[in-house]
This record gives sequence, C-alpha cells and structure tokens, in this order.
Amino acid sequence: MSISLTPEQERFVQTKLQAGKYGSVEEILEIALRLLDEYDRSESEWVKEVQVKIDAAIEASNHTASIDGETFVNGILERFQQANPA
Repeated sequence: MSISLTPEQERFVQTKLQAGKYGSVEEILEIALRLLDEYDRSESEWVKEVQVKIDAAIEASNHTASIDGETFVNGILERFQQANPA
C-alpha cells in the first residue's frame, strides 16, 4: 500500500521524528492507526449508550402524562433560573 501525505502532514511527521519521540514513520503510523481504532470503538460505545438513554426516555414517556411544548420549555427555564440565580 502506498500512502500520500499532504505537505502539512509530512511536516508534522518530520517534526515528530526530529523531536526524537518516535523512531520511524512506521511507528507514528502504527500509533495513529491504534488511536483511530480506539476512537471508533469509543464512538460506537457512545452511540450505544445514547440509544439506551433514548429508549429509556421513550419508555418513561409512555408512562407519564403528556404536556404541551410551552409548559415543557417554561419548566426548563424555571429550573435553569433556580439553579443559576442572577
């Protein structure tokens, strides 16, 4: 596989190598790919957690009386003002 870097990316890699923290371009690439994998997994976990919370909120809403939007927003504003008095 051949990888092309932008001039900015090349400068970034060269700066890291010159600083002596990394021994090779391959080491930098390996670390970058590992971090990308970790990022993807954490994002996937976050999506699952949010879906669980959404499902719980939908289930809870099935057991509570509905209110109109204005009443809902006014309740949020009132709680915000109580938590952050001017």
